[in-house]
Amino acid sequence: MSIKSRVVLGSALALLVLSACNDKNADKAASASASASASASASSASNEVAATVDGTPISKKQLDQIMQQQAGQGMPDTPETRKMIIDNLAMQLIVAKEAVKKGLDKSPEVADQLEMTRQSILANAYVKDYIKTAAVSDEALKAEYDDFKSKNGGNEYKARHILVKTEAEAKDIIAKIKKDIKSFDGLAKSKSMDPGSKDKGGDLGWFNPRGMVPEFGAAVATLEKGKFTEEPVKSQFGYHVIVLDDSRPLTLPPLEEVKAGLSQQLQQKNMKKMLDDMKAKAKIEVTAAPAPASAPAASAPLTVVPGAAPAASAAASASADAAKK
Repeated sequence: MSIKSRVVLGSALALLVLSACNDKNADKAASASASASASASASSASNEVAATVDGTPISKKQLDQIMQQQAGQGMPDTPETRKMIIDNLAMQLIVAKEAVKKGLDKSPEVADQLEMTRQSILANAYVKDYIKTAAVSDEALKAEYDDFKSKNGGNEYKARHILVKTEAEAKDIIAKIKKDIKSFDGLAKSKSMDPGSKDKGGDLGWFNPRGMVPEFGAAVATLEKGKFTEEPVKSQFGYHVIVLDDSRPLTLPPLEEVKAGLSQQLQQKNMKKMLDDMKAKAKIEVTAAPAPASAPAASAPLTVVPGAAPAASAAASASADAAKK
């Protein structure tokens, strides 16, 4: 993995929990409360109406949001696709109204689900607002880059290795290459357990030792060019015999090249700290033990499944969501 890749793969713990997951919950919540939210949305002068169902509008904004989500999953934005989504939304509105007529929205189970999805949408909105408004200063970005350089600087190495199961096997290989270093290639191909390098004579190419298991990285960093480990190097994978072919200073990308990734990483780090601080200040009391593993899962909220038959939309949606998770 390149250094540039590692930069943009910073921790997204809070973002993943509150944004990626809740985006799905937000879609479900929007669907579950479509009857109420559609009327409020349509009252805005800036919100066009895409369709009406018994006088209740389906907003174009809502249609665009669902279409954007589906387009991200490879569905083409065509008139046919939009009509299909409208059909599903219409069926959803019809069924939701019938549920309200029966008073199902007042049942404890449904009321709890609606409240949970409401909280999910609000939490997600808070995180999105933070991402939009919490700018990263140039000073903080420079400090993050300096920290990145200190952790990723140094040398990178080009080495070969032979991985075997026992220390005795490794010592036998070392004895053989002491007599003839040129035998390393053949020994790697015939004895190494590493499927990624054995057919290449054990060649690992260029790598940063920090990307290897600690024992391996430390052993490589102490070798001189052309030398090999005269004692087996034990790791969680077995015993290694390593030959160092070359080394060179590690070239780090300039700040401008990694600025976007570092900025995102720093923003997520700041957000996690903010959320951790909020949680630390809150008084959280657990008054009930977690439910046993065999307890039945709560039913999934009604959601739109483009392409599903209207009558089967709710069941298909809940089943599909459960399968994906």
